[in-house]
Amino acid sequence: MTITTTGAGKPTIVLVHGAFAESASWDGVIARLLDDGYPAVAVANPLRGVRQDADYLGTVLSAIDGDIVLVDHSYGGMVISNVAVAGTNVTGLVFVGAFAPVAGESAAELSGKFPGSSLGEALAPVKLPDGGTDLYIQQGRYHHQFAADSSPERAAVMAGTQRPITDAALNEASGEPAW
Repeated sequence: MTITTTGAGKPTIVLVHGAFAESASWDGVIARLLDDGYPAVAVANPLRGVRQDADYLGTVLSAIDGDIVLVDHSYGGMVISNVAVAGTNVTGLVFVGAFAPVAGESAAELSGKFPGSSLGEALAPVKLPDGGTDLYIQQGRYHHQFAADSSPERAAVMAGTQRPITDAALNEASGEPAW
């Protein structure tokens, strides 16, 4: 299967959301890209583990014809840093408020690396049947913690539609980065 894109010589922009977001969070960006004639795809990042998520992204990339520019946010930087870009049509990586780990670093480590981080205290854990833990940002803290540049109304919608990330994914070490 091939993802059909149109853009008359322009690369396909593949947008990868991070933790506590979902693919529709890129809707405003996609609208602008399409207006400018760029083909665009927002990938539904599974948020299950760095390697697993990067492998999933790799399968999506293999279904796209033509040049690709990967754009990410937040934990999405862990994913695009770990996707196998050798042999693909990926011509660029763009990090938008995202992690750009070196080998061995995790998103949890990076999010608490500097003073002032409040992510840990804003998380709401949910135990899974397999013994793992999904993490959400508490809805009442979402605007301040994750979407301070959004209106309170938009942040409330984002808080209600956020995708959880596993605790294991936040703590998984990065491999050698693609960048």
